[in-house]
Formats: sequence, structure tokens, C-alpha cells
Amino acid sequence: MDREKLVIIGAGGFSREIFWLVEDINSVYGEWDIIGCIDDDISKKGSMVNHIPILGDMSWFENTLSPVCAAIAVGDSVGRKKIADKVMALSHVSFPNLIHPSVRLSKYVSMGHGNIVCCSSVLTVNITMESFNIINLNCTIGHDVSMGSFCTLAPSVNISGNVRLEDGCSLGTNCCIIPHKSVGGWSVIGAGAVVTSDIAPMCTAVGVPAKEIKNSYAGGELI
Repeated sequence: MDREKLVIIGAGGFSREIFWLVEDINSVYGEWDIIGCIDDDISKKGSMVNHIPILGDMSWFENTLSPVCAAIAVGDSVGRKKIADKVMALSHVSFPNLIHPSVRLSKYVSMGHGNIVCCSSVLTVNITMESFNIINLNCTIGHDVSMGSFCTLAPSVNISGNVRLEDGCSLGTNCCIIPHKSVGGWSVIGAGAVVTSDIAPMCTAVGVPAKEIKNSYAGGELI
């Protein structure tokens, strides 16, 4: 079976974890041929990251007209959106969902594109997830969760049922959200926090229970 060509955008620590994830996918399904990764530092072109060549910067996609798949291995939600906005304009580049073989994922989960779901996570039933989200190691997502795009879940995040995550939420390691709560767009929840009430957009919230310590949302507009 011919493998589809895959380029990893990013050459840092998380990109190396994605190489590993894809290797594990290939050990079961044999889907992908990783042809290289992309880094904005053009001086790194031709060097290697865990035996994977750095192809160049983002202009590589514009100079390559053959169909290719891409995965954005950038943990920062804002940075990931900026990259996606650029590359999605190119019709020959597509964004598959990369899901580790160990993930427990029911048939009642709906996903967009460009999502990355890492080892040992569990997604139960009637979950809606849009695009370009990262679900890191050992996360759990309960029933009827609704997730926008560009959300980032650090390892061991636990999301209870009927939670709403708007676009760009970043949830720190070991934080949890109790049922029927929402986290507004582009908010940050600190590591170990317990969300027991709704969090407004563009907030940073920490602690048990989580308290907002910074809010950049005013007058109905994001600032």
C-alpha cells in the first residue's frame, strides 16, 4: 500500500513527539511517509531532527505543487492558528486527523480536520470537536463535550460531560472541568486547576477552584 506523504510543521519538542505518534500509527496501519519538517529558521534547512530532515521554512509549501498532508506540531494555540491561516489557502495541502492507536474513541465522536490525539487518551460519546485541536497524553473527554478549534489540552486533562470549550482554549497539565461548565475563547487554565464555574473569554484562571487572575475581554470585543 502506498503511504501518503506527510510534513510536520515545527521542529521542536512537540514535533518530535508527533514523529513518535506517527511511527506508532505506521506500526499498525502503515499510513504515512514523513518526508520532513518545517522550521522558520532557514539556517536549519538540511539538518536533521530525530532522523527527519528539515525541508526549509513555510515557503516550502508554496514551492511544492504535489499534494501533501501536513500536521501542525505547535503547542501554542495562537501560533497554531496563524500557521493554519497561511497554509489552508494552499489547495494542495490537506490536514488529516492523527490519532494514536491506543486512543479509546467511540464512533459517536465527530471531528473536523488537523486534530492530533496523543497516546492513551479517552474520548467517550457524542463529542463534537472542530479543527486543529491538540489532545495530549492521557486526557479524558466526557460525553456531550463541544470543542471549538485550536484548543490545546496538556497531558492528563480531564473534561467532564456537557462542557463547552470555545476556540483557542489552553488547558494546563492535570486540570479538570466539572460538568456543564464552559471556557471562553482563547482562555488559559493553569496546571492543576479545577474549573467549577464558567470562565469568560480571554481569561487566565488558576487554582482550586479556578479563579480568574487576568481578563483581556472588554466591551464585547477581544483586546
